[in-house]
Amino acid sequence: MTQTISKIQAWILAARPKTLPAASVAVLVGSALAIRDNKFSFSASLFCLLCSFLIQIGTNFANDLFDHLKGSDTPDRVGPMRLLSSGHISPSEMKIALWITFGLAFLLGMYLVYLGGLPILIIGVLSIISGIIYTAGPYPLAYNGLGDIFSFVFFGVVGTMGTYFVNTHEVTPQAFIASVPVGALVTAILVVNNYRDIEQDRAANKNTLAVIFGKKFSRMEYKLFIFAAFIVPLILFVNYNYSLWVFLPVVLMPLALKLITLLSSLEGQELNRLLALTAAFSSLYGLLLAVGIAL
Repeated sequence: MTQTISKIQAWILAARPKTLPAASVAVLVGSALAIRDNKFSFSASLFCLLCSFLIQIGTNFANDLFDHLKGSDTPDRVGPMRLLSSGHISPSEMKIALWITFGLAFLLGMYLVYLGGLPILIIGVLSIISGIIYTAGPYPLAYNGLGDIFSFVFFGVVGTMGTYFVNTHEVTPQAFIASVPVGALVTAILVVNNYRDIEQDRAANKNTLAVIFGKKFSRMEYKLFIFAAFIVPLILFVNYNYSLWVFLPVVLMPLALKLITLLSSLEGQELNRLLALTAAFSSLYGLLLAVGIAL
């Protein structure tokens, strides 16, 4: 039975606001690196945050639209309700919202281009294009095992180093290293999502890494991303003279071990809880890492 919701509620759900905290982590960590170097610009980081939110929402809209058009969202879906397949939003409405959202991201990004020049323009355009072709086009990333790489690169490395660059006009090894746990944990959220949807995706010929390599691989991938996040503070401390504050995220180790256990024990709709917990873990880790770097 289709749930009755208002149009406003439908658009809020389509934007998937629960994904936005994770989308902010790269900006937090990139800004913290700039604070540590005494080169922080509030306006630069604010516009990075706004663009990150808009690109995340635009990507969510694109996923909803093109998964629906490809027939991937079936009635037996175990994940959150999709607003096109449920009939609350039409494809034409979503197309308009998609272009408005990415258009706003591009316009706001012009200020970042003013600050950072041509590299930021290239990064911005590639981020928008990737958000669209994640599920669209003749070779959609999510349907060909490239979704995890996209997530790691754009919501981790590019987001963190891009924020640092528009603040400082520099690219450093430290910024790249600090971007690794950001990308790893954002991608861990996707791993849970694909692990949950493996049977439905297989039926729809959506070849995620979970579909290609199986659940055992996904569990190992999830563990790798979680453990990688706890190695990075040690690297920053030993090789780049960061203070002991950089180990703040280590307080989350018990939760990390719990999440790994849950992935092996939960099935079906139960995995929606793990998805939410992984997103919360990613956000909390990013906040603690940012604080630790800034201090």
